[in-house]
Amino acid sequence: MSDVDLESEQYEKCREAGEILAQVRGEVVDRVEVGAGHLAVAEYAEDRIRELGGQPAFPVNISIDEEAAHATPGPDDGATFGEEMINLDIGVHVDGWLADSAVTVDLSGNDDLVEASAEALEAALDIVEPGVETGEIGAVIEEVIDGYGFNPVVNLTGHGLGHWEQHTAPNIPNRAVSQSVELSVGDVVAVEPFATDGRGKVKEGSDEEIFALEREQSVRDRNAREALDQITAEFRTLPFARRWLDVSRPGMALRRLQRNDVVHGYPVLKEEDGRLVSQKEHTVIVTPDGCEATTRSR
Repeated sequence: MSDVDLESEQYEKCREAGEILAQVRGEVVDRVEVGAGHLAVAEYAEDRIRELGGQPAFPVNISIDEEAAHATPGPDDGATFGEEMINLDIGVHVDGWLADSAVTVDLSGNDDLVEASAEALEAALDIVEPGVETGEIGAVIEEVIDGYGFNPVVNLTGHGLGHWEQHTAPNIPNRAVSQSVELSVGDVVAVEPFATDGRGKVKEGSDEEIFALEREQSVRDRNAREALDQITAEFRTLPFARRWLDVSRPGMALRRLQRNDVVHGYPVLKEEDGRLVSQKEHTVIVTPDGCEATTRSR
């Protein structure tokens, strides 16, 4: 028998974060349409999270077509949605306890690719239970996506969620692997299949709008110091967007902090062949008889 108390405060806050996320995700999906602005959709989601009693665990990711992760609007972004494949990845925390979920909104007419990642997620969650190997989860994801004639993105994985930590062990692969770990009661993990009609690998692009604290140290520049004060007070170790900083010349402040290895950036990740990517993700708590998806719509 496990001695993990799944009714403790930390798990209740994980559930609360998941409920907020599920509501916001549903509202945001309805706002994604041809002509709508990326920045308006991202800010709507982040504001709603706060209105409902949570905080964004990271900037809303809006990844278009070949983009797979780490794309979020800049402060003056004028981009609008076209007939594209749009991945929305949203995070919520309540006192540092996290939920993470993603969904693809397809305006490009590629339903099968969207179904491939969605069905792979459902198949993966069906086998999540104490003692299951993460490699087994990856094998199920790969089998489903292969069955649609597509490839999983093999250098992106699901992950654990910690306190004020967006990515922790264990990694949840999107393909069969020989080295893996067993899940245990009480583990909180995000399972997130990515499917593509390309070869199945992503590479870093040049754009960066998302950053996170690397280490705390004194900085001489006043503007950079003000940015660092806000980062440590509000975001701690969680990712944040340049547009969230309440300082003059935030881009310059971030460049100074990066040069001093105080913060690091997250380059946008893109499918190597420039092909489409779909994504579906839920956060689950491993329970004695399976798992509880905290980010499912109630």
